[in-house]
Amino acid sequence: MSKTRTEFVCQQCGYSSPRGLGRCPRCNAWNSMVEQVSAAPSRSESFSGPAASHPRRLREVDGSEESRLPLPIEEFSRVLGGGVVPGSIILVGGDPGIGKSTLMLQASWALAGKSGPVLYVSGEESERQMKMRAIRLAEGADPAGKGRIEPGQYPEDLFLVTETRLDAILQHVQSISPRILVVDSIQTAYLPELTSSAGSVSQVRECASRLQALAKSSGLAVFLIGHVTKEGVLAGPRVLEHIVDTVLYLEGDRFQSYRLLRAVKNRFGATSEVGVFEMRSTGMVEVRNPSEAFLAERASQSPGSAVAVIMEGTRPLLVELQGLTSPATYGTPRRTPNGVDLYRLLLISAVLTRRAGLRVSEEDIFVNVVGGLRVSEPAADLAMAVAIASAARDRPVSADLVLIGEIGLSGELRAVSQTTARLREASALGFRRAVVPRTVRPGDPPPKDIELVPCRTLREAIEKSLVAE
Repeated sequence: MSKTRTEFVCQQCGYSSPRGLGRCPRCNAWNSMVEQVSAAPSRSESFSGPAASHPRRLREVDGSEESRLPLPIEEFSRVLGGGVVPGSIILVGGDPGIGKSTLMLQASWALAGKSGPVLYVSGEESERQMKMRAIRLAEGADPAGKGRIEPGQYPEDLFLVTETRLDAILQHVQSISPRILVVDSIQTAYLPELTSSAGSVSQVRECASRLQALAKSSGLAVFLIGHVTKEGVLAGPRVLEHIVDTVLYLEGDRFQSYRLLRAVKNRFGATSEVGVFEMRSTGMVEVRNPSEAFLAERASQSPGSAVAVIMEGTRPLLVELQGLTSPATYGTPRRTPNGVDLYRLLLISAVLTRRAGLRVSEEDIFVNVVGGLRVSEPAADLAMAVAIASAARDRPVSADLVLIGEIGLSGELRAVSQTTARLREASALGFRRAVVPRTVRPGDPPPKDIELVPCRTLREAIEKSLVAE
């Protein structure tokens, strides 16, 4: 005989309490405790039946690598580790309107043509709305990037359905037997036997657990699309990220065209890879050479512009950092970053004042990363500092120069990892000089067609980077 159980669960972190609280003790979020009523199984129901699993010796377990389903979208495939692993469950998160549904419809289209039946389940859009998006994709470029296709030539193995009840979704899976299942979104799915509403902690956790059991038992690859809260984390309990095999975030500014698909957890590949897309009217288009795209509109002779080489996984990217200084008009000078960390900007501003002899302590400082990217790597410190110095002195940075290095509190330049890979990417895009720390970490020899300008201090790097007056 089952009994009902009442508890209060935090919608932000999943913390549960037997009584209502105004603020969650774990994450300190106000008014996030929601009452949940669920049926607790009796003791006899919980421990009935023999165990279905059997322990095996390590040498008896098949250790061959699982064959992956090919994904023609190369940027997506790179982030996953080379394709979709059968039996895996993948969570795709991102801000509203960032392009999650568009990207997953394109991926479903590509997979249906290569790997077999794909079932796309939407709890937020009707089949007609999804068809309208598919028509827009068909009238533009092929989602795989291989050329144009005629409208009406849709994959035969791509199935669409609007459904939110999980038991109905499982029935559709049983009748169609797809190789790929896409649930858009997991917050709209619900189980009728649970009394809580769709999107609650218990519903999201239980639905994800059952889909995980389905994926592991049948070899079905499952994609879950998840909402993101205003704090930038996936909505629902944190246990959701532990249930899935891979967690992907689609990042970017809604007012910019570029999107970054980043893996923050991946049991079948590296977590440092990133895929770059451009949002167009015809969908998400792969950016095969993101460095060239980010620097396409750079004004090389303008003061306050510097080029940094950052690493996104194994891929080096060249990005433009812009700096601007202006006399403070309202008491305390402001530090306004866009795409960089505020505390990193404060640190570099202090080093410029105390160690490089640059009087910026009484000026407003603005720093912008072109393209809507977010740069958190310390290797961009030098480019940020030189961009600010260039704006303060009204002297442009040399057009053929890139800057690589971390800045210490005493004004010294520190070496960064994978310097050779960064220099190769800069050389391929036509840059002929690179300001680097004097103590470069050992590695492969740098390209011969790029001149290294070693510097020991930030003051020295600024003098060698700016064009002479």
